[in-house]
Amino acid sequence: MDSASVTVDTMPMIYPMAEPEEISRDDLDLRSFVGELTVEDDRTSDDISLDGLDQELQDCKTDDVVSMILSNGAKVRDYTKDVENNLRRVELDSIEEYIKESDNLVSLHDHIRDCDTILSHMEGLLAGFQAEIGAISSNIKVLQEKSMDMGLRLKNRKAAESKLAGFIEDVIVPPRMVDIIVSGEVNDEYLRTLEMLSEKLKFIEVDTMVKNSKALNDVQPELEKLRRKAISRVFDFIVQKLNALRKPKTNVQILQQSVLLKYKYVILFLKEHGKDVYTEVHAAYVDTMNKVLSAKFRAYIQALEKLQLDIATPSDLIGIEARSAGLFMRGREPLKNRSAVFAVGERINILKDVDELALIPHIAEANSKKFPYEVLFRSLHKLLMDTAASEYLFCDEFFGDQSTFHEIFAGPFSVIDEHLNAILPNFNDAIALMLMIRIVYQHQLIMSRRRIPCLDSYFDKVNITLWPRFKLVFDMHLNSLRNANVRNLWEDDVHPHYAIRRYAEFTASLLQLNAGYEDGQMELNLERLRMSVDDLLVKLAKLFRKSKLQTVFLINNYDLIISVLKEAGADGGKIQMHFEELLKSNTSVYVEELLLEHFSDLITFVKTRASEDGSERPVAASEVEPIVKDFAGRWKAAIELMHNDVITSFSNFICGMEILRAALTQMLLYYTRLSDCVKKVSGLNKDLVSISSIMYEIRKYSRTF
Repeated sequence: MDSASVTVDTMPMIYPMAEPEEISRDDLDLRSFVGELTVEDDRTSDDISLDGLDQELQDCKTDDVVSMILSNGAKVRDYTKDVENNLRRVELDSIEEYIKESDNLVSLHDHIRDCDTILSHMEGLLAGFQAEIGAISSNIKVLQEKSMDMGLRLKNRKAAESKLAGFIEDVIVPPRMVDIIVSGEVNDEYLRTLEMLSEKLKFIEVDTMVKNSKALNDVQPELEKLRRKAISRVFDFIVQKLNALRKPKTNVQILQQSVLLKYKYVILFLKEHGKDVYTEVHAAYVDTMNKVLSAKFRAYIQALEKLQLDIATPSDLIGIEARSAGLFMRGREPLKNRSAVFAVGERINILKDVDELALIPHIAEANSKKFPYEVLFRSLHKLLMDTAASEYLFCDEFFGDQSTFHEIFAGPFSVIDEHLNAILPNFNDAIALMLMIRIVYQHQLIMSRRRIPCLDSYFDKVNITLWPRFKLVFDMHLNSLRNANVRNLWEDDVHPHYAIRRYAEFTASLLQLNAGYEDGQMELNLERLRMSVDDLLVKLAKLFRKSKLQTVFLINNYDLIISVLKEAGADGGKIQMHFEELLKSNTSVYVEELLLEHFSDLITFVKTRASEDGSERPVAASEVEPIVKDFAGRWKAAIELMHNDVITSFSNFICGMEILRAALTQMLLYYTRLSDCVKKVSGLNKDLVSISSIMYEIRKYSRTF
């Protein structure tokens, strides 16, 4: 270590030992303490180690200062000495500056000592505070434990108080309750009091702990007395209201909705706390409504029976001969007076008005109106639906039991069944029966949309009753055709037969009523009926002596059937197609017969001598000349005769004109073939009638059409 370092390090050991007050800044001689700081060469030192010198020299190559020194050629030791002198000078300046600030340091020392005293005092105060806070914390902890204990006890007491208050509230019988139950008027307040009494009765019955309480021993007898008194009073009240239902001209539904439903809780109270009395009340209501509704339906049915219009009798069948005194009125009078037996007509409109209001009998009777039975049937069942729906909903809400409805309506169902059983065995109107079947179906849909299933079994039963009767009446019509006395039915008239008109109207009516239902059994029955009519027509036609008249008779009747089916708007389907085929085939037969009457030679020649393949043998002029001249001389007159024949033979003008057109067209074809043969024979062309002339005449009759 050099001498400068020793002097600086040892100086604090000399100067700070003196008191600050005894040393003056002017008296200080820094040099006397420090002395001369010299750096002497120590070439003989054995402590110098040259290890790593090469590495250090390599590192110094990049140092700017070292590079500068080496570049200037200065010696390293001289430069070191300059650095040492600079450091000594700086050190002395620092010491001098420190001495100059000694007063401030002394003052700082005094302040620090004062602060230390103050802090010591504050430490004592804080220690005291800490001790006091510790004591307070202990007290707070004790208070917290006491508070938690008191809170738990308060909670337990409140819970006990709540249960006790609830128990007292459920068990106690207020004087006001007793007064209302015993002597109060049955009104809304009475019902609320009944609810309170019901809750108390349920409370003592459900909770086993309550049953063992001493308080209950005092209250239970009073509650039992109140229960009996309440049951007695509400029983008398309900019986009084039920008796009001028995009064004549009482609107049952209004009384149910405005009075009985208002007090439906009475029934619930009886069901829960007086089952025997509830059973009695229930039986009384069922008996009352059964009798009331049965009487109303019986009276309504009796009133409807006065409005019934009888349409069909057992003798009103398709194949039964018409009885008429006059020759010219024979077969037509029944069509005029009894057409409703076989044609549905406007009666089908009832299916559009199936949900209209029921008839009011006394108004209809005052207006002297009569109705087919299906109208009365719809009206009766409309009333049944509305009454049943109202009663079903009432029973469900009032008694909470849907089975009550069936007990009540056993009577009304029996009254209606009795009526139907009296009517149907002698009922022969097949159209009305089918209308009633469709009405029942529509009523089922209405009840389904209302989501009220109470009449499902009844409607099924009615259907089971109606279908066999319809089948029986239908078979009566079928058998009347199969077993018809053809001699009695036959009339010497080629116009449509009244029995066939009956069949056409009857079939069209049933097809209309089957539209949208696609009843396969109905289609099968109609097919059987068609086969019977086919047989009957053939039998009737054979009674005509002339083949042409037979054909005309068949054409007229087939055309009538097709026209009636089309006019009714019914989809005739296979039946209509069948008769259209028969009409077409018989029309072809008639056309041939009609042409043979007027142009037999021409037709015979064409069929025997002129073949369509053009390979006919040579025709002699003598063979064909009479035919050509005969045709040229009377073809117009023949056409006029055919026209008159068609007009008088066929009832349907349109059908007759179609047949005439077909006949003229066929005549033109025959004549065209004849002309082709004649053109090959010389000398006869001048006698041929031009095709254009014939076409002109045909068009003239077409314009008439």
